[in-house]
Amino acid sequence: MTDLTRNPFPLKGKRIFITGVSRRQGIGYAIARQAAAWGASIVMHHYRPHDREQPWGADDLNQVWEGIREMLTEGATFDDLSADFSKPEEPERVMKEIAEKSGHLDGLVCNHALSGSDGALGELTPEMLDKHWAVNARSSILLARYFAEQHRDEAGRGNIIFMITGQRLGPMPGEIAYAASKGALADITLTISDQLADRNIGVNAVNPGPVDTGYLTEEMWNQVKNKFPLKRFGRPEDTARLIVWLLTEEAAWITGQIINSEGGFGRWRD
Repeated sequence: MTDLTRNPFPLKGKRIFITGVSRRQGIGYAIARQAAAWGASIVMHHYRPHDREQPWGADDLNQVWEGIREMLTEGATFDDLSADFSKPEEPERVMKEIAEKSGHLDGLVCNHALSGSDGALGELTPEMLDKHWAVNARSSILLARYFAEQHRDEAGRGNIIFMITGQRLGPMPGEIAYAASKGALADITLTISDQLADRNIGVNAVNPGPVDTGYLTEEMWNQVKNKFPLKRFGRPEDTARLIVWLLTEEAAWITGQIINSEGGFGRWRD
């Protein structure tokens, strides 16, 4: 008979690599903590020069590390590394470093993204388009390649999660380069999942919807609150719970999907 009980640590013995983990208010941090709480060993990526360029600035990495470590279960490990994914050689270097230092990976969550350096159609430059493609799309696809190459069938199911955005659900004014790069990931998800299905690797893309990662002001909320039937913005932990569940065996039947997790966000509502 099928066992209907739940394992409280469904990622015990698994090692998950999560990119873009550098801010305690960010989605990557929430994913890392949730995966750790479910038993996983964590490898996190960060790139502080990008954080320093943002309005919110760079967080204290020591506190980021501490917040993840405190969620680790017995026997789980933690490692971190830095990489500039605008450089084409970095995905391969990173995956080799993880293999040498940490060992086999069971899951890859491509949470990193380039923010800013974007514009409307008349403002775009080739450099803007190229940089967004390199950081958001090219590096994620290459990371998926090198993840698949190191995957061992006998290790069990592997999982790749791409992070996208709501570019298919509504316009994103002033963010053409970003939307184009994330749209590329969404549209390649099914093709990559088909290629890797025989390798027992699931591939899905998640759109977290509007999530407050520290930028939402009261004025901004008042302008959009009627569009949210649950009367709140998304939280990083909302996204984290979905993504970490997709990394478990419970979600083994789900692959090749674009999953929108938006809390009923209604763009059409006044």
